Amino acid sequence: MRPLLPLLSLAGMARALYFYIDVSQPKCFFEDLPKDTLVVGRYHAEEYNDQRGVWERHDGISIYISVDETFDNDHRVVSKRGGSQGKFTFTAAESGEHKLCFTPSSNSGRSGWLSVSSPNGGIRLTLDVVVGETSTLDGADKGKIQDLATRIKDLNARLNDIRREQVFQREREAEFRDQSESTNARVVRWILIQLVVLTVTCTWQLSHLRSFFIKQKLT
Repeated sequence: MRPLLPLLSLAGMARALYFYIDVSQPKCFFEDLPKDTLVVGRYHAEEYNDQRGVWERHDGISIYISVDETFDNDHRVVSKRGGSQGKFTFTAAESGEHKLCFTPSSNSGRSGWLSVSSPNGGIRLTLDVVVGETSTLDGADKGKIQDLATRIKDLNARLNDIRREQVFQREREAEFRDQSESTNARVVRWILIQLVVLTVTCTWQLSHLRSFFIKQKLT
């Protein structure tokens, strides 16, 4: 029987809870999320130490986190393995029920850890989930987002510079083409004028030589 617990509250609000996980099976929660809803979760896991009788955290714990879209044949949108503490973030691509599962494992190698006699299970997981509120992102996330925004602005500025350079190059090419066409037209006109002058000159010279030869024969 799958557990159906209200993991998330109203959009834009955070809710912290803790629960116990048996290492033999994952713990799953189901939540309906609207489209484009941002979900940010933070967790830390503790194991029960029989020798000391307390819950303790150590680096040997790892938590596998998965998020599936149950309305889309359990399409997986998050698949992440973290340490004893960490966070996960995703955005609901479509509206519908999402299944969030947490599967613990440990390589502590200590006797007394993960004992079957530990209360409520071998792992106690404290989970803090925020839905639909970007202002809850921590400073590192904000810094990354700001850095990405700055890079995007720089890229946009470079694209604008490239566009201006392309426009300038097109204008120069158009000007050069006009100058080339004008120069070619002048060259053609000048060649035609030269041909006309040469033709007239040759005709005149031939006529003059003909007249000269005729006069020489007569004399």
